[in-house]
Amino acid sequence: MSKKQLLPMFMDELRMSALVLSYSPKSERAWSHRRWVITMISGKCSTLQRIIEKESELVENIAEKSKMNYRAWNHRCWLVSYMTSEQVLHELKKSRNWSGLHVADNSCFHYRQKLILSNLEDLCQMQENDYSGCNIEIHRGWKEELDWNKALIKRYVGREALWLHRRFLALYWIRHTTTGHLSVSSQSKQKTGVDTDINSFMDHELFLVDSCSTIPDDDFEDFQAQAIHSATYMLWLTRQIPKSCRIAIQEKLRAGELTRLLRKTCPERCSLWDYLADSHCEGEN
Repeated sequence: MSKKQLLPMFMDELRMSALVLSYSPKSERAWSHRRWVITMISGKCSTLQRIIEKESELVENIAEKSKMNYRAWNHRCWLVSYMTSEQVLHELKKSRNWSGLHVADNSCFHYRQKLILSNLEDLCQMQENDYSGCNIEIHRGWKEELDWNKALIKRYVGREALWLHRRFLALYWIRHTTTGHLSVSSQSKQKTGVDTDINSFMDHELFLVDSCSTIPDDDFEDFQAQAIHSATYMLWLTRQIPKSCRIAIQEKLRAGELTRLLRKTCPERCSLWDYLADSHCEGEN
């Protein structure tokens, strides 16, 4: 096939591997073969974008029937590099509905993260001469994702995948705020402006964590998991912010209370909680 380079033959291979996947949806060889075919026809096929669209739909259909299919989602993440800016935006809108109904599947959120980063790169390239306009657009999109993630955390209690997605969002929020990419004014490029933005973000996250740390008297396991995920998220988050901002939250955040909560709800991991708390204290010093 490599020698003949005939498009109909490559399309037959896609159909054949789709048949294999209908019986064995987690076949790594079948997914790898599809990537090889797409690589071979890229730049030579006028309908490549339509093929990419169909590939994305194939993964979604298989993911509906084969839960936690990492190989399928890994293939879909790989497809992002072949998508146009319009396709990325379309996939972002479509995947939001799907992810909202499959909040326990971390792979679908990993795919969403790939799309977000691709969209971020596209925005920066398209508006490289309009820095402020690019910042406003990125700021709006990131805030919408944070708000949507918060709503899911409140609605679906104790789902770790949602907290892991929030780590991704928080980390890039902090990184891009410190570089000015998520600022809405030129003043925020200055150190005091950056500190103000991050402190405001931390206040919001502290409020979220506090609201998720209460365990009802019924000891429902999902509420215990929610408390653990929220407390570990905050301990992790305090290690990501710049040192200049840590003093400002030192009085607001009492690491001791978080570790006591974690010890109570998950005593078998006491050594991990102590390590995170010690790291937090070292960061403050």
